[in-house]
Amino acid sequence: MKIVNSKFTLISSLSVSGLIVALAVMVTMSSASSQDRGTPYGEWHFQSGDAWGTRYSPLNQIDQTNFSSLETAWIWRGDNFGPEVDYINRATPLYVDGKLYTSAGSRRSIVAIDPATGETLWTFREPHTVRWERSMRASYGKGLSYGKINGRGVIYFTSPAFFLWALDAATGLPVEGWGTPVPLENFPQTGVVDLLPDLLADWGPWQGAQLDYDPDFGIPRELGYITSSSPPIVVNDVIVVGNSAEQGYNQTRIENVPGDILGYDARTGQYKWKFHVIPRPGEVGHETWENDAWSYTGDVSSWAPMAADLERGMVYIPTNTVTIDYFGGFSPGNNLFSTSVIALNVETGERVWHYQIVHSDQWNYDLPNVPLLADLVVDGRAIPALIQNTKHGFIFAFNRETGEPIWPIEERPVTQTSVPGNWSAPTQPFPTRPEYLEPIGLTPDRIIDWTPEIREEALGLIAEFRIGGPFMPRNHTGFEGPVNIRCEGGLNIYHPAIIDPTTGIMYASHKPRCSGGLVQPGADVDSPDDIMTTGTTIAAWVAGRGVNLPRVQGLPIFKPPYNRLSAYDMNLGERIWWIPISEPSEQVKNHPALAGVDLSAWGGGGFASQGGETIQMVMGDLLVYTTEGLRGVPQLSENGMPLLNAANKLTGELLAQVEIPVTGQYGMMTYLHQGKQYLVIQIAGGEYPGSLLALTLP
Repeated sequence: MKIVNSKFTLISSLSVSGLIVALAVMVTMSSASSQDRGTPYGEWHFQSGDAWGTRYSPLNQIDQTNFSSLETAWIWRGDNFGPEVDYINRATPLYVDGKLYTSAGSRRSIVAIDPATGETLWTFREPHTVRWERSMRASYGKGLSYGKINGRGVIYFTSPAFFLWALDAATGLPVEGWGTPVPLENFPQTGVVDLLPDLLADWGPWQGAQLDYDPDFGIPRELGYITSSSPPIVVNDVIVVGNSAEQGYNQTRIENVPGDILGYDARTGQYKWKFHVIPRPGEVGHETWENDAWSYTGDVSSWAPMAADLERGMVYIPTNTVTIDYFGGFSPGNNLFSTSVIALNVETGERVWHYQIVHSDQWNYDLPNVPLLADLVVDGRAIPALIQNTKHGFIFAFNRETGEPIWPIEERPVTQTSVPGNWSAPTQPFPTRPEYLEPIGLTPDRIIDWTPEIREEALGLIAEFRIGGPFMPRNHTGFEGPVNIRCEGGLNIYHPAIIDPTTGIMYASHKPRCSGGLVQPGADVDSPDDIMTTGTTIAAWVAGRGVNLPRVQGLPIFKPPYNRLSAYDMNLGERIWWIPISEPSEQVKNHPALAGVDLSAWGGGGFASQGGETIQMVMGDLLVYTTEGLRGVPQLSENGMPLLNAANKLTGELLAQVEIPVTGQYGMMTYLHQGKQYLVIQIAGGEYPGSLLALTLP
């Protein structure tokens, strides 16, 4: 591949003394590298690299001296595996015992790949069911899980139809003597578990309906629907199964099935336990569901990846919101365990601790990032930590053993809803450290002022809005007065945060946004034929149109930076540096109001506020990242090609770049095969829909 030389502006607050601190932390945290994170050297056994969710690898055969010499080893094409693979490709491959494993397409076919050549070795596809046809998240599978039964490698996965499978890693055949037979045509008698009977067994609406169970159709629509998005996680011979529901912005009815967490014996497939994400009477958190809402509404799924502490036998679950994300009148109360981090004893399924990140979430702030685990040294104290990133840019840090916040978290009053019949929480949690990914609100000093005329126009435009932080409530159709706008900036599943467990430095890409929206009467949009919604009772209010701040002469109303990648030393609870991602568009560069303005630290892509969804991984001493993920416009080389970057992981200094044929998306991984290191990137677009690109040294 062509070596690309490019200037790059580093924006850094990392002083010499700060660098010394970071280096000292590397020494004091040397034990982190010896902790059991479940992945042997050179392999990749979990969706996020290891049980701690880090996306970190110690491999260093590829380093700053040879990174620019990387060449394409192979490209594996995913467009043979069904529809909807053009851009939705989020399954990060596993590398175990000399093979790569991934899933592809809306059927979520399982594939074994030769890691040296990209040749497909075997495939497996679940037999057709109506349940698969009804899945709203079929194309969003994020990967697989791995374990062993009597020394034999096993690939575990959950399908869009909500079956749990165990496949022989060598052959792709269902594991014999595992699971429970499914009474459907073409299903094997072994290697599979139908998850619905265990989910429904003690659920009141199912019991009250007294229906005959149909394993082909699944749950009747009037009761709910459940599917899967992220893989299960294998922890100490227990398979922990999460789930997913349709997004709240497509729901118009209030009933649904709760996304309870299920535990199974990894060796036999036998059911072990269930954790109720919507607490029943007598359970912790039941009092946070008023008006008996616990008995009929649902969701609170765990669609994002999970993490685990293998030595402590604990699994960490990030959760979603209640059915219908933007209105809480039908479920008054804080609604535990929605939008929460839950720590469970993996052997029993019992709650060890929890923390609710958002009370009565009505902003679609469901947790999109795997909980990141690391062993930190904070004020001289060794702390086993869990870090939870959010869509609204808050960073929460806990002792992962006890749930105690590492730094204080304050409950602060927030603006209350004005929607008739709604209910909103009077306070919300605000972490005091570290600083948020993006500033909240829109203070006068953040409004553009490139010319007096532009600033005057901007001030006139924002006077038509009521601007606040992340918890500004939505207005409703027909209201009178300025539209509520919330200004914040976090991350989403497209560009997950990562952490280096040897340094405690976390990396996250992000961008600011100022947006709002309305709710509209559910009766105005409900359709009896819409398969995207479940239940029978139409909500008083559901998601309506979105509202964004207008641009000023084609420019965002707030000042840059627009897209950036930040590094946080979580031992200190401080952002230590940030770098801009990509460059402003030609339209912005050539804007007459910006003549003479230094744009090097703006960050860009598209209309200056698009993009920002870079993907990253720590590999040895390198922070490897793309310049754009699923959306926006990437930074391009002189040849018009997307770039893959390698930076110093301690300082952010750009060290090398290499061209790739298509922009990367969601995740990357690395492995050592027969003494040679490979780097794999998910790519999609152009002639490579739903594909994997493997790079290696000549």
